[in-house]
Amino acid sequence: MTHEMTVNGVKRSVGADAETSLLHVLREDLGLKGPRFGCGAGLCGACFVLLDGYPTPSCDTPLWAAEGKDVVTVEGLGDLDSPHPLQQAFLDEQAGQCGYCLSGILISAAALLTRNPAPDELEVAEALDRNLCRCGAQRRMIRAVMRAAKELR
Repeated sequence: MTHEMTVNGVKRSVGADAETSLLHVLREDLGLKGPRFGCGAGLCGACFVLLDGYPTPSCDTPLWAAEGKDVVTVEGLGDLDSPHPLQQAFLDEQAGQCGYCLSGILISAAALLTRNPAPDELEVAEALDRNLCRCGAQRRMIRAVMRAAKELR
């Protein structure tokens, strides 16, 4: 069966079983390697994508749940030639260590800044709470989100 959704602004048709995880479809069928497999239970945030604007764990979201919806991965935020202000702020603040969690963190931060363009540090920390990072760069990540928020305003 074919499933249709918009991925990073492009209408896509995917021929996969309806129960296949959205993460598998994004990585294996569409070649988008930004969302990463972490825990497989939707708890760590490494696989987060925006699904109709909401940060959603793609590892435990079945393909049928994305049918007809708008999916944005970290690749859809910006690219090397034109990075999203969040991506640039994370670079400027040296907010990444190993980088495994960053795509999901950027997705969570993008969702926050869409609904609240002027968050305080506590609101940023709360928005990133579902994203696990073991590298200890959380303070730099919060600074990066605050920096991007300021630039976006």
